[in-house]
Amino acid sequence: MVFRGPRRMGRPGLLGTVARTAVITGTARATSNAMNRRAADKEAEQQARIDEAAQQQYAEQQAAQQQYAQQAPPPPPAPAGGDDLVSRLQELARLKEAGVLTDEEFAAAKAKLLGS
Repeated sequence: MVFRGPRRMGRPGLLGTVARTAVITGTARATSNAMNRRAADKEAEQQARIDEAAQQQYAEQQAAQQQYAQQAPPPPPAPAGGDDLVSRLQELARLKEAGVLTDEEFAAAKAKLLGS
C-alpha cells in the first residue's frame, strides 16, 4: 500500500468537480432524452388513433354512399322539348275528340304550339 498523504476533506479538487459535472450532465441528458422519447411515443400513439378514426369515418361514409346509390333509383330524364310538344299535341287531339275544342280552336292552338 502506498501512502499518498492526507486525504483532503471539504471541497473536491478540480478533477472531482469535472467528474461530478460530467455525471450530472449525463444524467440530465439521459432524463431529457427519455422524456422526449416518451412524449414522441405518446404523440405517435395519439396520431395513430386519430388516423384510425379518420379511416373508419371515411369507410363508413363510403359505405353509406354506396348503400344510397344502390337504394335510390336514378332520376328520370328530363323531358326533351320534342316530347313535351308531342304530349301537348296529343292532349289537344284528345280535347278535340272529346268535343271540348272545335276544329278552329284546335287549329289555332296547334299553330300556337308549333310557332306558326
